[in-house]
Amino acid sequence: MSVLAISILSPGIMGAAVGGALRTHGYDVLTCLAGRGAATKTRAQRFGFRDVATLDEMVAESDLVLSILPPESARAAARAVANAMIAAKRTPPFADMNAISPETTRTVAAEIARAGASFIDGGIIGSPPGSTDMPPRFYVSGTDAKLFDEFDGKGIAVRRCGDEIGRASAIKMVYAGVTKGVNTLHTAALVAAEALGVGTELRAEFAYSQPAPYKSMQNAISRLPADSGRWIAEMEEIAQTFAAVGVTPQFHYGAKWVFELLNRTPYATETRETMDRTRTLEQSIATYAQHVKTKQAAE
Repeated sequence: MSVLAISILSPGIMGAAVGGALRTHGYDVLTCLAGRGAATKTRAQRFGFRDVATLDEMVAESDLVLSILPPESARAAARAVANAMIAAKRTPPFADMNAISPETTRTVAAEIARAGASFIDGGIIGSPPGSTDMPPRFYVSGTDAKLFDEFDGKGIAVRRCGDEIGRASAIKMVYAGVTKGVNTLHTAALVAAEALGVGTELRAEFAYSQPAPYKSMQNAISRLPADSGRWIAEMEEIAQTFAAVGVTPQFHYGAKWVFELLNRTPYATETRETMDRTRTLEQSIATYAQHVKTKQAAE
């Protein structure tokens, strides 16, 4: 099958950059911006997306549909696309690239199967194309995952990982369980130290005896609020993934708590594009600790 036109739901930071990368390699990249906000529309225009009026039109003109959305939107988006496929009488392959558990992935696959389209399980690891020297890795599984081979080296690196639906999602879940889990553990420890009045001493000890992890804390923790809102649901998906195989989900329920805390701070109104990159770790932790106290007082 030759892929010429690719639809992307939706042009968020990752989706827009993926679309832009594919467009530079000659693909017609389209989306449906009906009901989307001004920032999303501006981003789509900047990366050269072609906007179509309805999902039915989008599906009718697509050779492949990529779903790149916040995890809590994955099921509803698949249902809407499946309905559009039925209405348009066209069933392009559908690839779910969202941060969702294997169990959720299978429910999404069932929606797409209802329309009679093929389904590809996917998970994205890494930063948006063009933002670093290392392209994002697209892990894909399913009997039709070979469709992604032609995208390898075109702003993304494709990693096929078998025919079973759920394998790609599983890789994304356990990987993000570590990377985001470590960041939230660091945040929780520093917030607790601040609340206990020993934040300065703890940071000094980390700087002395754990310089590499401390450098990571300085680089990452102040930036987390910008993504905290959309990572809350991802922690629930990771917890579900772990629980399904008998591993404790409690680590990631704790991570969810941290992201909920960060999402209550003023910094949560920032985006990756607008965040204050001069804000220090000390300033960030002091603010986070204040919002723990505010919530406790309210309760």
